[in-house]
Amino acid sequence: MKDKVKKVVLAYSGGLDTSVILKWLQDTYGCEVVTFTADIGQGEELEPARKKARKLGVKEIFVDDLREEFVRDFVFPMFRANAIYEGEYLLGTSIARPLIAKRQIEIARKTGADAVAHGATGKGNDQVRFELGYYALEPNIRVIAPWREWALGSREKLLEYAEKHGIPIEGRKKGGSPYSMDANLLHNSYEGRLLEDPSREPEEDMWRWTVSPERAPKRAEYAELEYREGDIVSVNGKKLSPAKVLAELNRLGGKHGIGRLDLVENRYVGMKSRGCYETPGGTIMLKGHRAIESICLDREVAHLKDELMPRYASLIYNGYWWSPERKLLQTLIDASQRGVNGRVRLKLYKGNVAVVGRDSKADSLFDPGIATFEDDRGAYNQADASGFIRLNALRMRIAANRRQRLKRR
Repeated sequence: MKDKVKKVVLAYSGGLDTSVILKWLQDTYGCEVVTFTADIGQGEELEPARKKARKLGVKEIFVDDLREEFVRDFVFPMFRANAIYEGEYLLGTSIARPLIAKRQIEIARKTGADAVAHGATGKGNDQVRFELGYYALEPNIRVIAPWREWALGSREKLLEYAEKHGIPIEGRKKGGSPYSMDANLLHNSYEGRLLEDPSREPEEDMWRWTVSPERAPKRAEYAELEYREGDIVSVNGKKLSPAKVLAELNRLGGKHGIGRLDLVENRYVGMKSRGCYETPGGTIMLKGHRAIESICLDREVAHLKDELMPRYASLIYNGYWWSPERKLLQTLIDASQRGVNGRVRLKLYKGNVAVVGRDSKADSLFDPGIATFEDDRGAYNQADASGFIRLNALRMRIAANRRQRLKRR
């Protein structure tokens, strides 16, 4: 018997891993287990998780719809920063973990639990993300990470344990699912099995959300996004809530083969990992946001944001959403978005997103009267550029003169 635990809140999906963990916690710690299942748009029926938890003797079961909170308070703030990890990854898994950790801690307080548990493995990033969140929000909480404690180190051992203890596993097939998958409203991810060889191309039937670009419609489709303070508030003239915005962009992007990514990334725990991702709506969002910023943001503000973005993205990837430095950066980012208002028109075609128009009547810094190649009626004195260039060249001219003097010696 492990050290005494009275009650533990388990992040519970109802799948093989967390169903085994539920029973293992009951047997190993002799404690009451509270299950928490989050609906963050993974597209699965969640009631079976409730029924399975009840069958395994759980009395307190939480199944919470967090889709709006997820997009409004986590996805949208992240996209205000144009966050990308290692130049490509749109952080779909990373950004969901702080919300799950937050709700787990809230449930622990509500139910009087003295511990929380998760199903992340000891090799992955999620263990770090969950636990940094737990400790940031409840510094003295007890954390149980079964994958770092038990001897069930493979899927086969988990299946044996489930069969031995009468744990139902729906849809079990010999050999198991070829991929480890994680989905939410922002993305779907695939890892493991065939993908562990980075030289092999993913199988076409692996992808769930997007058609292949080759099979996408032969005719382009346009999407008009309206922005208010950096967030999308309508798609094609229709006002939508944050979660519905992302769902609609996922539909449009998936239809046109947009948002597939095959990536070898550097995990925080030290290893390289190959994963494939589908982020159709997020890919459209990033393109559109950079387009509206291009006419609304001051040059130096835009460049400063771009300099800070990799640090911000790494904080999210590594699990520091609740850290003081991420919150500080978010304050700066959000302040930059007050004047990011207007519309962007995008063309979706065969896996590509192209900006074809952007407009901001109130906040645009683009002045056609100055930028024009035609007669600007004195708005810009081109002769002023001579002094500007000579002043900026001064240090290089001094250095060049010095080199020439040294050559003549």
